[in-house]
Amino acid sequence: MVGAANGGRIPPRQIFSVVNGGQDPVIRVGPTSNAGSDCGAIEFTREDVESLLHEKIRTKNKFSLKEKCDSMMEYIKRLRICIKWFQELEENLLLEQEKNGKMLESAINRCNDMELLMSEKEEELNSVIMELRRNYTALQEKFAKEESDKSVAMETLTKEKEARLYAERSQTSIKEELERAQRESKSANQKILSLNDMYKRLQEYNTSLQQYNSKLQSELNQTNEILKNVEKEKVAMLENVSNLRGHCTSLQDQLNATKANTNETLKQKEDLASEVGRLRLDLQQVRDDRDRQLSKVEDLSKEVSKYKEWSGKSSDEIENLTSSLLSSQAICSSQSDQIKKLQQKLTAAESKLEMSDVSAFEIRTGYEEQKKINSDLQLRLAEAELKHYEGELLRKKLHNTILELKGNIRVFCRVRPLLCDDDGDNETKTVSFPTTTEGLGRGVELLQNGKKHSFSFDNVFVPESTQEEVFEEVSQLVQSALDGYKVCIFAYGQTGSGKTHTMMGTPGNHDEKGLIPRSLEQIFESRETLQNQEWKYEMQVSMLEIYNDTIRDLLSTNRNCSNESGKYAIKHDPNGNTHVSDLTIVDVRSSREVSFLLNRAAQARSVGKTQMNEQSSRSHFVFTLRISGVNENTGQQVKGVLNLIDLAGSERLSKSESTGVRLTETQYINKSLSCLSTVIFALAKKEEHVPFRNSKLTYLLQPCLGGDSKTLMVVNVSPAASSANESLCSLRFAARVNACEIGTPRRQTSFRQVDGRLSYG
Repeated sequence: MVGAANGGRIPPRQIFSVVNGGQDPVIRVGPTSNAGSDCGAIEFTREDVESLLHEKIRTKNKFSLKEKCDSMMEYIKRLRICIKWFQELEENLLLEQEKNGKMLESAINRCNDMELLMSEKEEELNSVIMELRRNYTALQEKFAKEESDKSVAMETLTKEKEARLYAERSQTSIKEELERAQRESKSANQKILSLNDMYKRLQEYNTSLQQYNSKLQSELNQTNEILKNVEKEKVAMLENVSNLRGHCTSLQDQLNATKANTNETLKQKEDLASEVGRLRLDLQQVRDDRDRQLSKVEDLSKEVSKYKEWSGKSSDEIENLTSSLLSSQAICSSQSDQIKKLQQKLTAAESKLEMSDVSAFEIRTGYEEQKKINSDLQLRLAEAELKHYEGELLRKKLHNTILELKGNIRVFCRVRPLLCDDDGDNETKTVSFPTTTEGLGRGVELLQNGKKHSFSFDNVFVPESTQEEVFEEVSQLVQSALDGYKVCIFAYGQTGSGKTHTMMGTPGNHDEKGLIPRSLEQIFESRETLQNQEWKYEMQVSMLEIYNDTIRDLLSTNRNCSNESGKYAIKHDPNGNTHVSDLTIVDVRSSREVSFLLNRAAQARSVGKTQMNEQSSRSHFVFTLRISGVNENTGQQVKGVLNLIDLAGSERLSKSESTGVRLTETQYINKSLSCLSTVIFALAKKEEHVPFRNSKLTYLLQPCLGGDSKTLMVVNVSPAASSANESLCSLRFAARVNACEIGTPRRQTSFRQVDGRLSYG
């Protein structure tokens, strides 16, 4: 019934259980504030209390009053202990009740304070909502005004574009007339001499270029000018060759016509000779007839004389004989006239025959002269083609030498124009361009938190630069792919900085085409030109994207994303070539076929909407063009690769506010770009181990970054003030890339057997 104290207060739940007849088996009593209490270490249960109340006092001796009193006193003592326990319990309950009342009062006060605070917050929110509504109305009015201004600006822009197109057409026609006048003013001999002088100058310049490598920058400008002159002279020489071929064709046509005329004249001569023979036969026959008639007249005359002698003949017979004589004389006179006419015809035929002989001799002489001229022209044409081939080899050598001297990894910077979605506060310019001689066209300055950061690259394009101007600087690298080199061009930058516009351009706008379609047009145009030099090329295209560090085939007809994680494996052979297993590779013959494949890949590419960009690329896009060429004359074979890459944009989660799938995409994009940065830093420091395998992107780009490829990075920058931090990170990364040094580019070329011997052309 009595147990040890637990050293704590009775929980209220146990107290109420005792009062309400609960099933708690034990009620423990802890020490109270009364130090002299007798029940401070006693505990009671419900059964103990009930047994105490219903206990009957029993004694051994019913008649012993003392024993009965002692039992009663002990019972009364136990009752007092129980009553004291209940009194102490009541005091504890009162203290607990008072404490709970105070806590309730403080909670009510806090609730009132919270209600006041909530009412104040509600008033503030109502005022903010009213202010936002007013701002919304003002923004709507401003938006309507901007829309009207935009429509007016679009109309003005359309008119300016029309005027510009008209001016460009006029300029083009004027240029064509000027070029035609210049071509007419120069002769073939002067062009050949100028070509010889030009080739000598190029050779001298090549030797001076190797000797004066320290003066690269100044000589580089001269080399560019000389290369432009070479291109112009090449075009002029090609036109000269085409003119010579046209002249040769016309001479051949004249020769054929002369042969036809000669054959016709010979036929006429044969006809005239046969006619003269026939006339001579007729003349001989007429002469024979005349002789017969003369002999007959003589006979008749003899007979007349005989008849005259014969006087006995009748007059009728004499008249008959006279009439027959007269008719014979008439026949003789008519035959004499016919003989004269035949003689005249014979004379005319003989004169025509003499004239035909003279004309045939002249034609034969002219034919011999034309044959000599044709052979001379063919020799000159062969010499011109040989010099053109040598000039083309020299141009390729100079071109690749210049690119190697410029650096294997080159970096261009392009700053896009300000857009309507950018910050409206443009009082302080975030991006500026130096105007000094050293920094013009090569330097860019970024203002961030009041501090100016300066950077220098191989080329810097201002916001007003067109797609054509950007491609003009890139076209030399594209030409290297046809010469048998591996070339890689990739766009880097934050989300919304204009990477996809630089690489792909604006669909449906011919002037806004990006680097990829312009590169394809140049390659196929150059292929048509090189066909005249007996070059034959085969092209193969593949397109893939790296989405969440997984390779996807954009040209595959059966795309199953669930099975693509381990399907495509990246492999590098000892020659530095990259292959992706099971990737779709398509043979192409024209830029139109590649444009169709590009549109198909663009529809299959992963894009999404974020707070930073309405149409954001959520994957790295890799376009690969494999080029195989062979020269039928020299047996030379080349194999080039052109990689054009549109990287996904880096972005900060605090600005993009990506969640769910977009959050996962952003994390993978930033991770792969971070791996790319780590690889670039390792290359810049020339570390022994470069972690290419940390991501699919860096492993795919390994031959481009650390091999024998010619690589160009176009870093895209946004001029908006809100993007200053991201722009600074992009420019710093580009500066690291510009400081990297990789291996010397190696041309993939070989020779095959031509006409039973090995050619080294």
